Amino acid sequence: MKYVILHSFLLLLIIGVMDVQSQELPPILNYKPSDYLAGNQNWALTQDKNNIIYIANNDGLLEFNGERWNIYPAPNKSIVRSVLAVDDLVYSGCYMDFGYWEETPERLRKYHSLSDSLGIQLLEDEQFWNILTYQEWVLFQSLNRIYFYNTLNESVRFIESNDIINKMFSLGDEIYYQVLNQGLFSIEKGQGQLLSDAAVFKDDIITSLFEREGQIFVVTRENGIFYLSNNQANVWRISAAETLEKISVYTSLLAQNRNLILGTIANGIYILSPQGDIINHIYQVNGLNDNTALSLFQDANRNIWIGLDNGVDCVNLNTPFSNYTDRNGRIGTVYTAIHKDDFLYLGTNQGLFYRVFNSDQAFQFIEGTEGQVWSLTEIDDTLFCGHNSGTFVVKGTDVQLISKVMGTWGVKRIPNNPNLLLQGNYDGLHILEKQQDNWRLRNKLEGFDIASKHFEISNTNEILVSHEYKGVYRITPSDDFYKLDNYVQLTSVEKGAASGLIKFDGRILYANENGVFYYNDADSTFKKEAKLSTIISEDQYISGAMVAQENDKLWLFTQNYINYVTKDKINNTYQIQKIPIKETLRDQMRGYENIASISENTYLLGTSSGYLLMDLEPEAENTYAVSINSIVAGTSAEDAKAINFQRGMFKPNQNYIQFHFGVPIYQKYLQTEYQYRLLKDGVGDWVDWTSKAAVAFQNLGYGNYAFEVKAKVNNRSQANPASYSFEVDKPWYVTNVAIMFYVLGGILLFFAINTLYSSYFKKQSERLLAQRTRELKLKELESQKEIIQLKNESLNQDISARNRELAVSTMSTIKKNEALNSIKVALKKIPSSKEVENVVKLIDETMNDIKDWKYFEEAFNSADKNFFKKVKEKHPELTANDLRLCVYLRLNLSSKEIAPLLNISTRSVEIKRYRLRKKIDLNKEVKLNDYFMNL
Repeated sequence: MKYVILHSFLLLLIIGVMDVQSQELPPILNYKPSDYLAGNQNWALTQDKNNIIYIANNDGLLEFNGERWNIYPAPNKSIVRSVLAVDDLVYSGCYMDFGYWEETPERLRKYHSLSDSLGIQLLEDEQFWNILTYQEWVLFQSLNRIYFYNTLNESVRFIESNDIINKMFSLGDEIYYQVLNQGLFSIEKGQGQLLSDAAVFKDDIITSLFEREGQIFVVTRENGIFYLSNNQANVWRISAAETLEKISVYTSLLAQNRNLILGTIANGIYILSPQGDIINHIYQVNGLNDNTALSLFQDANRNIWIGLDNGVDCVNLNTPFSNYTDRNGRIGTVYTAIHKDDFLYLGTNQGLFYRVFNSDQAFQFIEGTEGQVWSLTEIDDTLFCGHNSGTFVVKGTDVQLISKVMGTWGVKRIPNNPNLLLQGNYDGLHILEKQQDNWRLRNKLEGFDIASKHFEISNTNEILVSHEYKGVYRITPSDDFYKLDNYVQLTSVEKGAASGLIKFDGRILYANENGVFYYNDADSTFKKEAKLSTIISEDQYISGAMVAQENDKLWLFTQNYINYVTKDKINNTYQIQKIPIKETLRDQMRGYENIASISENTYLLGTSSGYLLMDLEPEAENTYAVSINSIVAGTSAEDAKAINFQRGMFKPNQNYIQFHFGVPIYQKYLQTEYQYRLLKDGVGDWVDWTSKAAVAFQNLGYGNYAFEVKAKVNNRSQANPASYSFEVDKPWYVTNVAIMFYVLGGILLFFAINTLYSSYFKKQSERLLAQRTRELKLKELESQKEIIQLKNESLNQDISARNRELAVSTMSTIKKNEALNSIKVALKKIPSSKEVENVVKLIDETMNDIKDWKYFEEAFNSADKNFFKKVKEKHPELTANDLRLCVYLRLNLSSKEIAPLLNISTRSVEIKRYRLRKKIDLNKEVKLNDYFMNL
């Protein structure tokens, strides 16, 4: 029994999951706490006149402009429970406080407490869970009071209840509120008036009121939906009633299209039609961040915002797109799709699936089709399935394998042969033949074994096959298509990765990264198709895959766009339309992009996890305004702070200026791009379009600037650019005062330099004069030196002359004395006589003549003035004769030469020399002559 119960539960769970997976849901934007960097829980949402979203968050007031999030903590750091934007103000309520947030000149929000400024005595632990506006009044609701704040005269009054006030509601021109244990009240003349005390209104929590066909409908948490008739509660009997009994509704909202949105505890949200049928059930399994919806809000573009217990989601109801997401991987990647009869078929890498068209039934798997499906093609009301296992014919929910040749890429008609079809396989080309209303494999075109993923038949019955790694081949088959006459590789186009080949508008087209080419039957070459090639040249190439739909539309896929081509019915030219959906959002398998028309203006794009539905019905063009949201400036990015928009003046040291801008768009498949420029003195160029919503400038020079930014949404330019004019102030060193100081300083500097130069030149002149004087003195000294040198040379010459004279005199005396001595010797040999003796006597007198000595002494003193002085100072004991001997010794005369001068014998001279040595105490080793010569 336990096994049966468990099995039944699992079966119901699987059926429930499959039911969820069968839904095609609107696009959803998921914002996690890690995205907005604030608390998990989000209690209320609102939108101001500039389309900025404000959220009551656990960490404060959360602001989102479509590009950036800001968080403003409550002054008392408590949880913000309620929020409402009215005109330029954003009102909020939190723990023990309510008030409003006003925009500052920096375009931030600053809080003003009304409860404090008005001196309101709040109840203990009072929190404000709801805010409404009525004419000039703003109403703040806590669990026991409703405060009425008059915005004109700033007066306050309140309604108080002993029981819990659950919630208040605005419906038309009326204000209602629920008091638990009492019922539903309306406000009349500032007081509560009991409207209905039905048991369900006293016991259950009312989440919302809405009006339908003149009646008030009441959504309760646990008991479903009721309507009031004569103030009595009546159950609204709808198809969703059974579901509502099983869920707990925490919040609800009547959308502009009259659909009812129910936010539940643990079950995500339900979308009900005006008749009460469940249109969608969206929760964590198929798209939401969390299953508990704390708040709901519909913005100006009819998006539904969900404040969750863990994050924020935005459901794009007003969009031509919807998603089918296979989150459990049962279906896989969709490679092809087709709508035939009453079924929608999906060919995937898991097999072939189907469901009844325009139903919410789960997709069913067709047995026997396990594996890769490559194509689904309808020919003459027969649906062919190209499969990895071969070729199937699909009839309703059954299939028949008609060809077991592995890997059928596709099947195409053969012109003028209604009973023959050409199919491309992994190993070449094969022929299918119709016999007795049944199709079978007839033959292979022998001789061509190249994989034929892309193939077409030309107007001359030639077959063109494109192989992305080998190139394009032209094949000429026999008339009966049993064999090949020949095949050649075409050189007029290059091979290319993910290239494609298709037939459209009677021409075979080939696409690769170089463009789109058409096949010219006349000369069997490809030529470039200029108009279609712009599709690839204007956006980044990702794939040459093309899809042609019965000469209606040709589809091509680039990085940022889905492109489709039609023929103008008047001038027969190609018209190109671009749908701006990036490849990352499309999530298609590159090289296998596919799109199928499943109804008028509705197209299915296969993705790697399901498919995307797209409605090409022209929609009203919305106008979006770009705005500059904030400007931060500082010396660097690290210390940059928000600046006053009204100031328009930046300091010179604010070298870092960053602009944040954006368009408040909250739709998944709307692509916004920005272009900006910075003008200086009216001159500046626009930069290329970018998806970044911020730009920083550094090291701007002083002067007048204007920053301009414009936007385009889905490649459509929006309103006039937003601009901000500002001035970067001159640094102090280029101000007028500084310039005046520079001029004065320049003048002073000129005089100072002039003075310094004058002083310098004066000193230089003095230095030059002194140097010149020194040079003159040096020259004078040199002249004097030369004169002295000349005098010395003259004196030396005089001394030399005197010495020569002395030497000549001495030698003369010596010779004279020698001659007289010879005469004396000769006379002595003569017999003595008085005459002879007189002559001898005369000779002796002549040889000892004092006058000769006097003359010699004077001559010697002139030649050597200090010799006598030195000798007398050193040897005072010497006699005149000793001095005379000393003179002769200084003249380096020998004893033999001295003897005639002293008129004594040589022996006597030697004796004198000996005695003189003794007197002066001369060392024996020193020669006497040397001593006096060196004295």
